[in-house]
Amino acid sequence: ETAYLKYLVSDQDVSLQTIWNNGTRDPLFLTGVTFPPEYPIYEETKIKLTVYDVKDKSQDTVHTTVLPDHKEPRADVGRSFLGCTTFTVGDLVKSKEQQLTLTLRTSDGGKTVGTIEVNLVKMGELEDGEPCHITTDSQDQKCALVRECTASEGISGKDNLPSLNAGDVKNPICKLYRFPTSDNKWMRIREQMAETILSFHVPKELINLHIKEDMRRNQELKDLGELAPHWDNMRKSVIAHCDQMLSVYQDTLAELGKHTGSSFKSSCSKGEKTLEFIPINLHLQRMHVHSPRLKDALYDVITVGAPAAHFQGFKNGGLRKLLSKFEAERRNTGYQCIYYSPENTAKAKEVLSNINHLQPLISSHADLLLNSASQHSPDSLKNSLKMLSEKTELFVHAFKDQLVRSALLALYTARPGCVLKKPAVPRNSAEEGDDLKHQDHPSQVKRQDSIPHHSEYDEEEWDRVWANVGKSLNCVIAMVDKLLEKDDSGNVKDGEIDPSAADCKHAGSDWYEQLYPLVITLKDCMGEVVTRAKQSMAFVLLQELACGLPQCLMLTLRRDIVFSQALAGLVCGFIIKLHTGLHDQGFLQQLHTVGLLVQYEGLLSTYSEEAGMLEDMAVGISDLQKVMFKVVEAKSEDFLPIITGRREHYVIEVQLPAKMFELLPQEIKEGKLLRMYPVLFNVGINEQQTLAERFGDTTLQENINQENLELLKEYYNLFTEKMPPDCLPHFQEQNDLKGLLENLHQNIQAKKRKNVEIMWLAATICRKLNGVRFTCCKSAKDRTSMSVTLEQCSILRDEHQLHKDFFIRALDCMRREGCRIENVLKNVKCRKYAFNMIQLMAFPKYYRPPEGTYGKTDT
Repeated sequence: ETAYLKYLVSDQDVSLQTIWNNGTRDPLFLTGVTFPPEYPIYEETKIKLTVYDVKDKSQDTVHTTVLPDHKEPRADVGRSFLGCTTFTVGDLVKSKEQQLTLTLRTSDGGKTVGTIEVNLVKMGELEDGEPCHITTDSQDQKCALVRECTASEGISGKDNLPSLNAGDVKNPICKLYRFPTSDNKWMRIREQMAETILSFHVPKELINLHIKEDMRRNQELKDLGELAPHWDNMRKSVIAHCDQMLSVYQDTLAELGKHTGSSFKSSCSKGEKTLEFIPINLHLQRMHVHSPRLKDALYDVITVGAPAAHFQGFKNGGLRKLLSKFEAERRNTGYQCIYYSPENTAKAKEVLSNINHLQPLISSHADLLLNSASQHSPDSLKNSLKMLSEKTELFVHAFKDQLVRSALLALYTARPGCVLKKPAVPRNSAEEGDDLKHQDHPSQVKRQDSIPHHSEYDEEEWDRVWANVGKSLNCVIAMVDKLLEKDDSGNVKDGEIDPSAADCKHAGSDWYEQLYPLVITLKDCMGEVVTRAKQSMAFVLLQELACGLPQCLMLTLRRDIVFSQALAGLVCGFIIKLHTGLHDQGFLQQLHTVGLLVQYEGLLSTYSEEAGMLEDMAVGISDLQKVMFKVVEAKSEDFLPIITGRREHYVIEVQLPAKMFELLPQEIKEGKLLRMYPVLFNVGINEQQTLAERFGDTTLQENINQENLELLKEYYNLFTEKMPPDCLPHFQEQNDLKGLLENLHQNIQAKKRKNVEIMWLAATICRKLNGVRFTCCKSAKDRTSMSVTLEQCSILRDEHQLHKDFFIRALDCMRREGCRIENVLKNVKCRKYAFNMIQLMAFPKYYRPPEGTYGKTDT
């Protein structure tokens, strides 16, 4: 029933491949033979092919042994030796039409048992134009000989995994297949999988930002000035907890700095504390299809373990439940602190971020203005004034918020020795007590009623301080206009002698002297606003922290961990998509006009710990909406992305070489921020989901799918408003997008058990909308492998006319011999998917691996 082909390279038995028979005496070799990077191919490389007849499919596993060239491999149980032959790579390359017909002989070399035809097939090249693999095939008997491409070889070309530079993609694995089409032609498929150093780079960059942000926050709390004993003790407690948590981030970063091992985190390490910020088993997977009558096509998917805080555990659920519970408890705080809504605390962080960003910019532009004045350069003076005005207007606008005014009043009452207009009363005996507890009480007026009044506080003082910035800027503008007007009127007429350099120097000194005191006044007024606004917003953050110690800090840590894992995958996906679409003007226009759709396929159950993982994952993916991308031209050979920002808003700068950067539209080259639209659809498929459906609760999955359907519709509506329909990729299956969305809606509403149709519809919509695809389960190893291989074979069937009789064969072939079984080996050192027969009985039909590829995974 099954034929094996074994190949021997330079006395080293490299691998054993299973090849399915088509029911005749001519074996149909569907899978590829892979030469790892440690076995480079040269013309003198000698290849020995050994063919076996396999009776027992349970023996259908890969064995690697070292065998002397003069000895035959011993026959294993369930298979028998048929024949062997040898040839060199040089024989094939130099042969006529690059084709060899070889004779298979018995072990003693006497009896002929058959022939095998060997042809050279080119499917992708290295930079120097040499073929990056060698393939043997024939219409009746064929096998693929593939040399894996290593990063050091400088992979390039549209059919290879793109990278920022040769060092970003690590340990690529390449498999080659050849399947028949419905019209009896042959399609060639290259399957690739690779790690990326971004698995560690992105989390380390993110942790470093967290440390800087938290250190800045701690300093802002210390800079609040003198406080009354109650508030001062609260501040000391908060700072102590924050310093303790800060050390956790610092220790984690130090440990990651010592990491010198693999560039991916294996599934066995998902519970390690030092690696909790690192995504699990993150890999880039690509399928390149070469069809006889269709254009070559690439299909990418990022596979990664569900972003979740495994070390912290799921005893009390995941982030979705924990955050909801925490917010409810925080509302029930008593007199010890003032309640601010999550929207107000987020606003406070935004104001502080704007201050830290704009103040140095304004100061810099003010200095440039004075420098232009000293140089007596009218054009430079105009430009400097324009930039100063724009940034100052942004600065003033940042404080047009009632929150700043009310927080200033709150801070004033927290100073030592303040006298309240209305004394505090017991919590339940007056309305003021309720207002202290709830800021959003129905009786609240324009200011926050949770803030008691102080009889000596001048509420208009902030308005005056804030307005002084605008007034001082107007004085600077008026003076510049006056100087330029005077300069124009004093200019010599055409044909007259220009003023001397000494006169220009004297005029520049005069300009500088007149502008200098006005610029200093502007800086002083701005400094006064900054001091007050910083202190008031820091006081708001003090309340947020004090109301929830220590839970709020632990939740922040958990959220940072989950977000770090999600962001690392997103950065990889964006870079892959950008490199692939550099020549697609429709996609590039969509990228800067609408944004990028990022679709996550989850395979987690809603039972036991996996429900907590799904809750973590849902929040982590939702938080990716805070991320914007920016494409910049690289100024050095270091192309790694740069991350800036804070927890509520991050910008990822993706660096491109000059030649690639020139291909971008002007809007992207000018630095336009590119939005992300992440959506998550989850369908549990394992035996735990069966328990959840029969005895537990699937509401979590239903709610997540419904919420993300609305987000997907929002993206689709935005797309149809701003983009022409002809920019979409053309597929063989031209299903109407609107119809697909309606079908997805109906399937989500149906609440059918293990409705994997939801996954296929969401994936199809994503591909049709030029999106980035992710597939996730607990560790991206077993269920993910089933899903990815099913998706690949379904694409071959629907888009590339895979022969209907070969769908199951191709599916089993990829699962048995493809990149995903190599992924399993990398993670658990065993070529077995971690399923047992009872588990698989609960799986949907097409998510079950072939016999012999699953079972115990003891290494």
